[in-house]
Amino acid sequence: MVAGCAHQQKTIRFNHWVIEDESARELIVQRGDTLDIAAPDGMTLWYDQLLQGEYEISYSICMPMEGGEHDRLSDMNCFWAAHDPLYPDNLFLRSDWRNGAFKNYNSLSLFYVGFGGNDNTTTRFRRYHGEFFGIDDARIKPLLQEYTDAAHLLQPQKWYHVMIMVTTSMTTYAVNGEVIFCYPLQSGEGDGYFGLRLFHNHVLFTDFKINKLN
Repeated sequence: MVAGCAHQQKTIRFNHWVIEDESARELIVQRGDTLDIAAPDGMTLWYDQLLQGEYEISYSICMPMEGGEHDRLSDMNCFWAAHDPLYPDNLFLRSDWRNGAFKNYNSLSLFYVGFGGNDNTTTRFRRYHGEFFGIDDARIKPLLQEYTDAAHLLQPQKWYHVMIMVTTSMTTYAVNGEVIFCYPLQSGEGDGYFGLRLFHNHVLFTDFKINKLN
């Protein structure tokens, strides 16, 4: 991990990551074991392995705020258990169409956490139901829980350790050891893909791990 926080458009692949970038100007630099990611607009980095059964996703992430063009304290977000109901065997078939545009992710079924969203005023947990235009957002992606207190918003230069757990009956989202969101699951509901979701910001991303629990 980097000590402290000082520190290419069609869909493309970067090692095990599939990148959907609305700007076509993303900048990703690998520094040792850390990815330095600048997202001029909406961007999703999908881990390209299907996750099934019981598993944990963990990673560390930091938002440097040093006056850079994309240093914006907002939107340390993620998707998980994602799949495309129209193409359940191929999440990436419509990658070029989604192209990082946030509204297009309404077409997927997934869980979403927007940590420090809306210019770092909200941290929200949503369940997407794989529908699209012409349907009210409250039905497509209902808000399950929300925080607005400072303890659950972003701080500059701070490292956050995120852990997402999926079991046969529950999914949880924890930050720095605190479980802040949970949701009961039906059988198979946690199967899908993980995506790091960014919007006009700059992050350092490291220590990404998948741990199978069964």
